[in-house]
This record gives sequence, structure tokens and C-alpha cells, in this order.
Amino acid sequence: MARLVFTQQLARFIPVPTVETAAGRLRDALDATFEGNALLRGYVLDDQGHLRENVAIFIDGRRVVDRTRLDDPLKNDSMVYILQALSGG
Repeated sequence: MARLVFTQQLARFIPVPTVETAAGRLRDALDATFEGNALLRGYVLDDQGHLRENVAIFIDGRRVVDRTRLDDPLKNDSMVYILQALSGG
């Protein structure tokens, strides 16, 4: 099963699970993860359901490009990392 890992930047604000999913698309995996965790959803997605500007998702080492549909395919052994982009200087 694909594994979703929320990095420690998000853990500073809320508990973040590591999730294993059989979902075939990123959107489906995220929706299932957020079903019982609206607070986490609010940190990752905006009110339109799009990926927030300060969040990046990588699937098997490749950055997700379509931040609106989030319909990237997941393989059975995909590793998905969800992280907040860091800024500052």
C-alpha cells in the first residue's frame, strides 16, 4: 500500500499520522486521511480543496505539479511526503 508521511514541520502544530492507503490517486488518499481530521486538512488544503501555497507534496521523489486536482497516480509502494515549505532567512 502507498504510504503518506506528514513531515515534522506540520507536527509542530497538530498530531500528524503516517497513513497507509490502497487509494489509486493522491486526491482519494488525502480525502480519506482528512475524513476524520479536519484540522489537518486545513493545514494542507485551502477552502477550495487546493493545495496551499506553503505546502509541497512529493510522490516517489517527484513534486506534485497540479496543485488543484491532485489526481497524481499512486502505486502500491508509493511514498508520499507532505510538508510545509520553509521560508525566511
